[in-house]
Amino acid sequence: MELTQGVRFDSLGLSEPILRAIEKKGYEVSTPIQAGAIPPMLEWRDVTAKAPTGTGKTFAFGIPILEHIDPESEAVQAVILAPTRELALQITDELRDLAVYLAGIKIVCCYGGQPIGKQINALKRNPQIIVATPGRFSDHMKRRTIKVDAVQTVVLDEADRMLDMGFIHDVTRILDKIPHRRNLGLFSATISREVMDIAWVYQRDAEEITVRADEQNKPDIIQYRIDVARDAKVETMLRILNKEGYERVVVFCNTKGMVERATKFLQIGGVEAECIHGDIPQVKREKVMQRFRDGKLRVFVATDVAARGIDVDDVDAVFNYDVPEENEYYIHRIGRTGRAKRHGVAYTFVSDYGAMVRLDEIAKFTRNAITAVSVDMEGNLLPVKKG
Repeated sequence: MELTQGVRFDSLGLSEPILRAIEKKGYEVSTPIQAGAIPPMLEWRDVTAKAPTGTGKTFAFGIPILEHIDPESEAVQAVILAPTRELALQITDELRDLAVYLAGIKIVCCYGGQPIGKQINALKRNPQIIVATPGRFSDHMKRRTIKVDAVQTVVLDEADRMLDMGFIHDVTRILDKIPHRRNLGLFSATISREVMDIAWVYQRDAEEITVRADEQNKPDIIQYRIDVARDAKVETMLRILNKEGYERVVVFCNTKGMVERATKFLQIGGVEAECIHGDIPQVKREKVMQRFRDGKLRVFVATDVAARGIDVDDVDAVFNYDVPEENEYYIHRIGRTGRAKRHGVAYTFVSDYGAMVRLDEIAKFTRNAITAVSVDMEGNLLPVKKG
């Protein structure tokens, strides 16, 4: 089944607490992946969904999972596996937002790099939903700190990336230990050979859903590349901001440290800027996002994963402070501007050879024209002559 549009959430037969939570988040109409995946998952069917990053996959599997949870039971009923700690934390945050009006539902996030003792204590509180990276989930299963005999739903999010990263043995070991599950969801940007193998072995009569990027709704975004020394990025950005007078801007960095530094230097330059990344508490993140949504904050600096929860349709410009490490991240970043039939603009800073090579790859992958420009002292963009 190929989908290009969503339906209203209140037409999907969802419970009142879930509809209230969705309304609180400001949504009325589902995305195509949500419209395609929620009904079959509510009916306990297996789902293989291929959809670009940033299309609302967490709600697509999170809503049916929460509708199925028995809050009276203290057994683990759903397991969601994600390739990275950042994505696992992001999924956990979104599920907690969705479960805000559901009493008695506990969600625990387990990932490597955090003391296992802290996670064992959280697991003793008997969560019904566990979000985890595959390696850490396997560790807990070996220690018998997670029991999976009552698990009904398993979801692999960003399945292609997870299997690409070498987690296939952990994933198959986990699936083999959950023989009584009722459905398995595979959510992936691409359906790789490994994803197909997992589907073949572990799914039955799966509903296959494909969401393509809709050409008609392709945003109108002018894209610029600016070659600049690493320590001149903020100064260049300030010149452009002052010249163009943008009121609402998102700046993307690849690391938490760079997010903090860029924010501090923008603030020193007299710009009202705030940041979010994975280490900032959810309450503070939500406050910063709300200020940005309300138009009370001019510049918002974020990592890719932290920015996934932003739903703002009228960003004037996007700055890629760092060239993104994934092609899909570039599309997701610049898609923040040029929405709702408006013109958008994206600036990408290139300060070394590796970044230049990556941006060339991105231009080929996205089939987008990225124009090389320089910036004068007044913030005017000047074409760069080739050759």
